[in-house]
Amino acid sequence: MRRAGPPPSSTKPTPFRLPVKQLLLVLGLVATAYALALLFWGDSPRASLARLGSWTGVQAAGLCLLNYALRGLRWRRWMAHYGRHFGLLQGLRLYLAGYAFTPTPGNVGESVRGLMLARNPLGARQSLAIFGAERLADLLCLLLLCLPALAWAWERGVVQGLPVWLAWVLAAGALVALGVLGVLLRFRHALLGRFAWLHDAWACLSVRPLRWLALTLLAWAAQGLAVWLICRDAGVALAPLTASGFYAVAMVAGALSALPAGLGGAEAVLTGLLVAHGASAATALGITVLARLLTLWLAVALGVLALLYSAAITKEISFS
Repeated sequence: MRRAGPPPSSTKPTPFRLPVKQLLLVLGLVATAYALALLFWGDSPRASLARLGSWTGVQAAGLCLLNYALRGLRWRRWMAHYGRHFGLLQGLRLYLAGYAFTPTPGNVGESVRGLMLARNPLGARQSLAIFGAERLADLLCLLLLCLPALAWAWERGVVQGLPVWLAWVLAAGALVALGVLGVLLRFRHALLGRFAWLHDAWACLSVRPLRWLALTLLAWAAQGLAVWLICRDAGVALAPLTASGFYAVAMVAGALSALPAGLGGAEAVLTGLLVAHGASAATALGITVLARLLTLWLAVALGVLALLYSAAITKEISFS
């Protein structure tokens, strides 16, 4: 009788160490930069952080949690595509654990989600495939959400005297990103044949595309709505779609910068767009800091907690 060999995906991944020192260094530098920015150019840190405990802050945090949950459902479905089935809460917790590695260039640290599993972990190729599918889906939906910001910039440039070059810059950035997607689609067969993980990423995207598209659009729209709530609370009159567009543009700019979690680039673009809309520099900076605390650093904090719980309590994550 012929003996079947073990599936390739059951191969234990290469051990890695949790970069605790690097994460703490990034957190310390970011916290210092945010505090100094608020002290010198924005509202006081105490006044800005006090808004987090307001009803608006709670609502915005809830929308950000909805973003994480929807993207977690997407990840859980793609893991099931590779035969890794999790319960709802278990899958969301393991997905959140990956956010502990978000402060890395291009968020590439999140690709270790599947590698960390203590039982039946993914191989490196499959883990990269899901990470690639996540980034491509996010980029596509963020570009769609950028459209209201492009319409705003063009209208303000033509009618109200806002520099038309701003609209051209936004449009050029969107066209470049769409061009990259177009190249990927045009030469997908050559690329898929050359990069095995990209082939697997495309396979993930081909599984029920309408479902992951809806989950991704709703997820990023929820965070855009959170930014709108923060703007409204700060007295900045901004339409929900325009606020979502501003946030989407900032996220795309941060991703293109390839800096850890888009730090610096995303903040500069969001602050600049708010100032261009008519907000004062202090108000725009305060909104940006609060938005990033809720849309990024809340996820990192929850990710660290989920990571520690899954490693120390349930033993579902291993670092060796």
